[in-house]
Amino acid sequence: MLIETHGKLYDPTICVTRSCNLNCVYCYQKHKGPEKMDFQTAKGCVDEIFRSYSKDQYGGVLLKFMGGEPLIAFDLLRQVYDYVHEKYPDEKKMLFATTNGTLLNDEMKDWFREHHKDFYLGLSIDGTPEVHDHNRSGSYGMIDTDFFLENWPEQGVKLTISRYTIPRLAECVRYIHFLGFQKVRGVNLAEGNFDWNEEETVRELVVQLRELVDFYLEHDCFYNQMFDRQIELCEAKDRRKIKWCGTGVSCLFFDVDGKRYPCSYFTPMTFSEEELRKINTLDFTNEELFGEDKCFRDCYIYPLCPSCAGANYQTNGAFGVKNEIHCKTQKLIALFAADLKAKQMIRDPEKYDPDTRYHTINAIEKIRDLYYDEFREYGI
Repeated sequence: MLIETHGKLYDPTICVTRSCNLNCVYCYQKHKGPEKMDFQTAKGCVDEIFRSYSKDQYGGVLLKFMGGEPLIAFDLLRQVYDYVHEKYPDEKKMLFATTNGTLLNDEMKDWFREHHKDFYLGLSIDGTPEVHDHNRSGSYGMIDTDFFLENWPEQGVKLTISRYTIPRLAECVRYIHFLGFQKVRGVNLAEGNFDWNEEETVRELVVQLRELVDFYLEHDCFYNQMFDRQIELCEAKDRRKIKWCGTGVSCLFFDVDGKRYPCSYFTPMTFSEEELRKINTLDFTNEELFGEDKCFRDCYIYPLCPSCAGANYQTNGAFGVKNEIHCKTQKLIALFAADLKAKQMIRDPEKYDPDTRYHTINAIEKIRDLYYDEFREYGI
């Protein structure tokens, strides 16, 4: 699959429109509007991307498109595709857009079928029709899931967990897999006006995660980003601070007017002009700014707990100060991920090399020792 075989990719994003036809309950883009990019601007963005791309550092260009909803600007996507392939025929590249899937008509489907090998569409879907419709503007019936499965069967889907999703999470995940999607690649904990650490939320999540551990033991051909964690990394002797993404470096963002921003979170759709001016004075190549010192120093599962620098800044005014509203949830997920890994290792110990097996067992024991008592009252 091309999206996985190029190695480390240069992955900038072009915003083709700020407009969206949905109003999802958890959307972080608070300043959407009708603006669209024109072709001349898009060509300038593409040229800047390929000028700044270093073959010594990256194995190819993953050119991403977003909105709003990018398929609102389908004609522009086609023009950009043709321009990229005509002007940069010898560059390793792939095009990608995440979509809500509701606007695909027959003309679009025919075009994407013809170009499915080097233009991927990723689908955002939140599970059962009931939950999806609650979260995503009653749009489930507008999506042709078979189209995505036929053309990009390995791509998987993106799922965002809202407060409404939590008591229905296991059902939602099973539903997605039984539609035919092998992988739930993006599992995002929604930002919102509720407390992830609330007792009822934690109690409901315990039940759902237990069900999912049982499900994935029975169906080990499926993949879920939430559980597929390299637990052994917690035992690494050379543990280092991590900048979790390429914001400001490899995953640059070009807005509809062609102006460049550090990534798809640090944009006028999320921050004010004044905030962005301050953000753009910061050095995104200085990884110390992203180090999350408190988490690095005090949290055993730091290597398993990626965070968004944009969300951190939006909440706390700093890249490296994590939004701690998800901390309890991440500990709980780590407990169940460790439980699943332990049961998988018992069933098939030879699947792991001796060194990985040793460090994984130590990490499983330590995660349980550190966090089990915190959740004992929830019937874990």
